Amino acid sequence: MSLERTDAAGDVVGVTEDGLDYDRLEALLGDKVIDREEHLNAEGFVIRPDDVQSVLSTLKEQAGFDHCSCVTAQEYEDRFETIYHLKKFEDPTQELSVVVPTTRGEPVSESAAPVFETADWHEREAYDLLGVEYEDHPDLRRILLPETWQGHPLRRDFDQDQPQIVPLREHANPIQEDHRDPDDPDTMFVNVGPHHPATHGVLHLKTVLDGEEVADVEPDIGYLHRCEEQMCQQGTYRHQIMPYPDRWDYISAGLLNEWAYARAAEDLADIEVPEYAQVIRTMGAELSRIAAHMLAVSTFALDVYGDFTAIFQYGVRDREVVQSILEDLTGQRLMFNYFRLGGVAWDVPQPREEFFEKIRDFLDDLPEKLNEYHDLITGNEILQMRTIDTGVLPPEAAKNYGATGPVARGSGIDYDLRRDDPYGYYDELEWDVITEDGCDNFSRLLVRMREVEESAKIIEQCVDLLEDWPEEERDIQANVPRTLRPDPDTEVYRAVEGAKGELGIYIRADGTDKPARFKIRSPCFSNLQTLPVMSEGEYVPDMVASLGSLDIVLGEVDR
Repeated sequence: MSLERTDAAGDVVGVTEDGLDYDRLEALLGDKVIDREEHLNAEGFVIRPDDVQSVLSTLKEQAGFDHCSCVTAQEYEDRFETIYHLKKFEDPTQELSVVVPTTRGEPVSESAAPVFETADWHEREAYDLLGVEYEDHPDLRRILLPETWQGHPLRRDFDQDQPQIVPLREHANPIQEDHRDPDDPDTMFVNVGPHHPATHGVLHLKTVLDGEEVADVEPDIGYLHRCEEQMCQQGTYRHQIMPYPDRWDYISAGLLNEWAYARAAEDLADIEVPEYAQVIRTMGAELSRIAAHMLAVSTFALDVYGDFTAIFQYGVRDREVVQSILEDLTGQRLMFNYFRLGGVAWDVPQPREEFFEKIRDFLDDLPEKLNEYHDLITGNEILQMRTIDTGVLPPEAAKNYGATGPVARGSGIDYDLRRDDPYGYYDELEWDVITEDGCDNFSRLLVRMREVEESAKIIEQCVDLLEDWPEEERDIQANVPRTLRPDPDTEVYRAVEGAKGELGIYIRADGTDKPARFKIRSPCFSNLQTLPVMSEGEYVPDMVASLGSLDIVLGEVDR
């Protein structure tokens, strides 16, 4: 049943044949809208700090904005500001920004977490780094930095030289004597990670067990926070930012990351990418997706039934073939730095025929290899017992937590930005969006394996196009000024379909050649929030399988 309210004529509120009618949406909210802003991707409605829940609830329930894609907090000279980037799972091209300014002296506003669960972590990050406080937040405390950290490092007045040494009592061992809950003597607290193979990186899971069942689990992140957003704010649009995206999701998905930044910056600077370069981008991005999914599937099998010699090595073997192709194309195996604003760094390698033949050989061998994976993985009785009906994530919970990518599509949510908000050359090609309705660990595994087949279809069509492309029309870059200086206070939020889900970038320009604000919307950050929903009431091995099914990369979670 749609949440969108219809008027007497049967039309959805705020929606016309040409897209959103922002005037009607403003009328729906009434005097709660105190101002409007022009953002490149969507208009922004400015509201009061004490109207957040009322406005977001109205937009969610009556106008159909059921996807809180990202939350951006930033500081101006005279105020702090929180932006809730809203979309619709049914049509992500229908976008709206809700802007909440607060005074510098009292940066406090209502929390959006009671309306969108995904806002929980986003607002904790804003509080942690900028000191913005959110009333009615269920658990407002630091998320990336230690609880003992002094100050908020993204504030303009933050003293980087202040000591961060705190008294020993603040580092007291949290495991008190037998560390049992006095109100429930049958529960026990167990630390999983941060240095454990099952956590896929430096992730700490604070787990409470009731016997062998998981009574509560809290992901503790921030061990790999590398200030990626701040480094991008110190780099120039044209030359210095592009190498950084490769380091977010560093599991072969670098070209997908680069495209997220390129799409936002190209919209910001009104750059039109040549069609030939779009085809090369599309081909490279899908090669990256296959490489990322290969590793996701193989590590998941390793998590579930510990088969290193066969499944894991098979996955790495086939990923290496893709890595070699990407190395031929970009010159690198992981940190590609191949995209440029306006196109790509260079054309496909010479001789072209040999390069295309190498891709076709890989694609020809892929169906047999995938059948082998299905025999060894999806047909394995142990894996089926461990994954079918475990880690269940209902569709509404997935939407509420902002889950995207294979995690959402494994819960039957038909949402893929390559099709629903087209970019590159995707809308000119034949391929399908893969969904599974099981909502469990097994469904998320199947989605990734079937998506490899769809990526292969896309790559094959791109190769056909590139082979026949007239030589005199092979433009790899647009004519981009050496120095880009977008107009002051120009704002844009753009996203692409990364290997893990919706990877978005918000940029605010200030008239210089560097962003005033650069915010990364990590799909892993939002997807990881769903782990307690999937794990509570399950057994510890089920929690491990659920975490593996999310396919997180901590470099992207923490940024």
